[in-house]
Amino acid sequence: MGVGMIERLAILAGGLVGALGVAASARASHGGGENLAIAAEFLLFHAPLLLALAALVRSSLVGARAGALVLALFLLGLALFSGDLALRALVGQPLFRMAAPLGGGTLILAWLVLAGSAFTGEKNRDR
Repeated sequence: MGVGMIERLAILAGGLVGALGVAASARASHGGGENLAIAAEFLLFHAPLLLALAALVRSSLVGARAGALVLALFLLGLALFSGDLALRALVGQPLFRMAAPLGGGTLILAWLVLAGSAFTGEKNRDR
């Protein structure tokens, strides 16, 4: 996957995650419950991050491989964490046992990998 593709995927993901966050927030405001509100918050908090990730990869401050890994980890974490909370709120069933904690741990890992990637981009090798 080239750098351009990672940027496009991060922008696409940021837009979709943001839209899902707004939709979940709207539903939560009409009686969707606390779990749905938390799922919406996590989606809305992470949407701008995904857009920023595209810019970080584009500027070579974060390397392409690190950017792809960070993107995958954030999307997996959001799907597990927010997906589990949303399913619990809307249909009364979890995604699977321990999905939310696994998703939360994956999100923490994604943030740590992003922090570590501060030294992997092309522009960081010269400094």
